[in-house]
Amino acid sequence: MTARLSGLSGVRVLVSMVLLSSAGLAQIEDAAAFDIASAKLSEHQVGPDYNNQLVFSPVGLSARNATLRRLVSEAYRVQLRQVIGANWLDQNEYDIEARAGHSVAREELDLMLRTLLAQRFDLKQHGETREMRVYELVVDRAGPKIQSVNDGETVKNGGGLRFRGEMRQFADFLSVQLSIPASDDPSQPARAGGPMVAVVDKTGLTGTYDFSVDIRPELGSDMLTLWQRALRERLGLRLEARRGQLEVIVIDSAARTPMAN
Repeated sequence: MTARLSGLSGVRVLVSMVLLSSAGLAQIEDAAAFDIASAKLSEHQVGPDYNNQLVFSPVGLSARNATLRRLVSEAYRVQLRQVIGANWLDQNEYDIEARAGHSVAREELDLMLRTLLAQRFDLKQHGETREMRVYELVVDRAGPKIQSVNDGETVKNGGGLRFRGEMRQFADFLSVQLSIPASDDPSQPARAGGPMVAVVDKTGLTGTYDFSVDIRPELGSDMLTLWQRALRERLGLRLEARRGQLEVIVIDSAARTPMAN
């Protein structure tokens, strides 16, 4: 038996199909959204040396003094310098508390964060491929000298700069560190502020790492020289410079102040 759509009946069927499709899309969006989320400007800004603190858990995330560039990089799993946009993306800092109603995988948390950014910041973006100068963070020839730690495990660290997180986050940390200019006075603390070059994680190391590195300014030595030495001697890693095609997220527009909760 063959059925044929015509006239008003056909329109009704098509309308029903559109409604069902819209309902399906709404369900997908609901599934990728946090049950409870708070997003607001940070009361006190701390600057590029200390901001971008994000903690993920099986049921959500917490952010303190996180820039929009950092939030986008986490949502799309790219490095900080792979997010292209206005200068204020590095300046405004935000506090976010977001919770799902149940335990979810990290991949779903990323989708939920994308939804939050679209809803609260009216974020509009697109992907591109651009030629860029980058440093690749790779394992040194002798192999890594660090091991991943378990969630909740506390590691006793020595003095110096403390880091805890994934290697992708460490690559971003290095990108900020390399923007610190060479010191004219090693007795004075130096601050990030120079042009940033993308540092891309190519180590292949997975998991969470917890370590400290003692980086002390030396007269006439730039941060790249100091970090190359520390990476090899302390961590069993190194940086390799190259220029090539890199996938980036371009921010077309976004609100500087998030919508009310």
